[in-house]
Amino acid sequence: MADLLELYNLAEDHGIDVYWFDLGAAESLSLSMSDGSCAIAMDPWRMPTLADEKCKLGHELGHCETGAFYNRYATRDLRQKHELRANRWAYKKLIPKDELLDALRQGYREPWELAEYFDVTEPFLRGALEYYQAAAEGYGVQVGHPFEEE
Repeated sequence: MADLLELYNLAEDHGIDVYWFDLGAAESLSLSMSDGSCAIAMDPWRMPTLADEKCKLGHELGHCETGAFYNRYATRDLRQKHELRANRWAYKKLIPKDELLDALRQGYREPWELAEYFDVTEPFLRGALEYYQAAAEGYGVQVGHPFEEE
């Protein structure tokens, strides 16, 4: 799992500039620049915790790393497709499947426990669980809910 500093280092290593300023209604955003590079803007006043910052930076890096950009005229289905692609990248980077399974084997069961373990927000963690469960079922693997008692 990547920590917050590793995400900032990854951005720097990949030539992705990260800027901090008031974005008004937005919390964070990423832009594809005309030269092919990417830039990320983060609003520090809209991120109450480091876990929140980590999730948002991970998501925006997901846009940059996968090229999942759209403009304001894009259709809703195209926006959703690109947001999902950015989320999947972030889930894999911040909550790798093997580390999630290891945490479950260690006895972490509650969503809040797992969120603390991975230092992410609970909604982000729930999204990752849904993604991994859907991916497993897509391969014909029946997966019970990870929080059900056996």
